[in-house]
Amino acid sequence: MNNNDIFKKLRVALQLRDDQIVEILNLVDFRISKGEIGNFFRTEDHPKFVSCGDQILRNFLNGLILYLRGTKENPKTPMQELEKIKNSKITLATPKSSAVEKKPLKKQPISKKAPKKPVIVEKVKYKNGKNKER
Repeated sequence: MNNNDIFKKLRVALQLRDDQIVEILNLVDFRISKGEIGNFFRTEDHPKFVSCGDQILRNFLNGLILYLRGTKENPKTPMQELEKIKNSKITLATPKSSAVEKKPLKKQPISKKAPKKPVIVEKVKYKNGKNKER
């Protein structure tokens, strides 16, 4: 089991999103973007896969301690923090029963003829070469 697997399992077990992981890493003054974090969770055969180093996992674990327990001066209860994480989840799919009824769109009649454009250049008759009879 490598660092990427540990990081993935912690993310799933604690139900963390990428922006929360960035916030946790910022607690220990470790700056990283959401895109870089996403690369850790890719499959190993993906071209943008990045192996999670010891430093990143160590900083994440230290930040997770501060995130859940707080500091000595400002302690937190880990169970309450985990409940906040669960309650802050945004549902991506809305159930069909609570969907808002949509009003049917009123169809406007399509005009059959487009308005005539003003003639800017008159028809030109070219005389190049042979006379063609019509």
